[in-house]
Amino acid sequence: QVQLVESGGKLVQPGGSLRLSCVASGRTFSSVPMAWFRQAPGEEREFVAVISWSGSTIFYADSVKGRFTISRDNAKNTVYLQMNSLKPEDTAVYYCAADPDGSWSAGEWYAYWGQGTQVTVTS
Repeated sequence: QVQLVESGGKLVQPGGSLRLSCVASGRTFSSVPMAWFRQAPGEEREFVAVISWSGSTIFYADSVKGRFTISRDNAKNTVYLQMNSLKPEDTAVYYCAADPDGSWSAGEWYAYWGQGTQVTVTS
């Protein structure tokens, strides 16, 4: 059974940092892109960042560029999202996704999803 399990979400003050992790099991994802999406209450799910299997190609949403960093450790079947300078508008459930069959920034192309981890940015 394929599983993606996110962790690391918590309540943090504006300007703070968090590191999210997503561990894959059931198969190896070392040869496919992996991504982070997020969904705030009452909002559509949105793309955050994606990384190619080798890590050589990375894309970010404009809203997080310069503040968030996506990385991966294929030996651990894990993808990370380092989030710095967090803002209240970053509050959302963050989802890990893997193995897109189309556009890397469109959630509908991803075959595998985690259950999400809550990030809340508030003072």
